[in-house]
Amino acid sequence: MAVSRYRRDQIIGTPQRLASSQAILRIRQAIAAGAIPTREIVTTAGQRLDHLAGQLYGDGKLWWVLAVASDIGWWLQVPPGTRLIVPTDIESTLRLV
Repeated sequence: MAVSRYRRDQIIGTPQRLASSQAILRIRQAIAAGAIPTREIVTTAGQRLDHLAGQLYGDGKLWWVLAVASDIGWWLQVPPGTRLIVPTDIESTLRLV
């Protein structure tokens, strides 16, 4: 059975196994409160979130962190010029979920 990215009960693959809606809320609240340090990058042509996550975090499977932090939805490809919010402390970010 395939996992739909549109289902609210989808599970994020972390030890606590939060539903994605809960994980999204926690990360966005922490970023808004300044609890997670971030920086901004602007995408260029051909960049994908999984490739960026691989470069930034050493694991392309963490693409969803960039999507959540940037509030851009669950899509790997983004148009050139998209401003991404990048959590710089991935360990602290993942502890939230």
